[in-house]
Amino acid sequence: MVMKIAVLPGDGIGPEILVQSLKVLKAISLKFGHKFIISNCLIGAESIKKNGLPITQETINICKSSDTILLGAVGDPLYDNDPQIKIRPEQGLLELRKHLGLYCNMRPIKTYKKLLKVSPIKQSFIKNVNFVIFRELTSGIYFGKKWRSQDEAYDTCTYNKDIIKKIAIKAFETARQRKKKITLVDKANVLETSRLWRETVKEIAQKNQDIKVDYIFIDNASMQIVLKPRQFDILLTDNMFGDILSDEASVITGSLGLLPSVSFGDHYSLYEPVHGSFPQAKGKNIANPLGSILSVSLMLENFGLKKESFLINRAVNESINLGITTQDLNTKKSCTTSEVGEFLFTSILKKRKRIIKKNDNIKSKK
Repeated sequence: MVMKIAVLPGDGIGPEILVQSLKVLKAISLKFGHKFIISNCLIGAESIKKNGLPITQETINICKSSDTILLGAVGDPLYDNDPQIKIRPEQGLLELRKHLGLYCNMRPIKTYKKLLKVSPIKQSFIKNVNFVIFRELTSGIYFGKKWRSQDEAYDTCTYNKDIIKKIAIKAFETARQRKKKITLVDKANVLETSRLWRETVKEIAQKNQDIKVDYIFIDNASMQIVLKPRQFDILLTDNMFGDILSDEASVITGSLGLLPSVSFGDHYSLYEPVHGSFPQAKGKNIANPLGSILSVSLMLENFGLKKESFLINRAVNESINLGITTQDLNTKKSCTTSEVGEFLFTSILKKRKRIIKKNDNIKSKK
């Protein structure tokens, strides 16, 4: 297979973790003979520094002409504490999602037996947890009309029925391949947008009666994710609630650095770890690359390369079981970001029956 991938390293630890993801792709390329053609692009603070914009039309065009997109992270503390700044790194990611129509974000949450003790939650609560958060990405309060004066401000949360239907149908299709259970998370006792969500999902549920649908308010959901996470299989929710719940759910696994994600549209897809840019760790070679690498695994699986995805997942499991992990997972002997990536590279290749010359099938172009 030949696959064109737009790679957006972004800010903070983004470039460091994507180096390890590309290392894993190189191992897959060597083992299976695939060719991954990489186009490197700027986004976020790095793009602002060079271009004055958090994303350029050139980057958007490259993303549109690629088969898929790999993203590192977006965000820089330089822009966080000054409310007067009009151009911010995160605007680049929001704009990219909007241009590509990436309306659905899927974030799998699963626990690893070896890491149960790392989580601050009781092991008996989180053993065998395996659920997926479906987060709407292109509407809601993040994209609504905004206004502020010196002493007052507002952010408008807007949804329409069509966008709710699109992501809900995607969730129902996925539920049919899993445990046939969906939980809608909303605030329908207070918010009109949540009432529209609940009404729309109920209409779809009537036509898909093989799927069990539960409804839960966001405040209760945030508590139940900690107290009884095994009750969930698919959590369906809006943009802001999904953003908050997925970060909270990372506590179950023991580290935000373990979580992959994929954002889907009708024609495009983008893969990224759930964690942010973690500027405190930038350049220190301590960031956890597994969320990014598992995002690569998701990418390959969704493009039909199931054996390749399986090998990556197996290598990740092996690294966790052997304690070859970064310091956020509190193992006895922490490894660096690059050491974890190198282990995974070797693990994927180690059972080859024949020696392949180390020609790099990953072609880079600026």
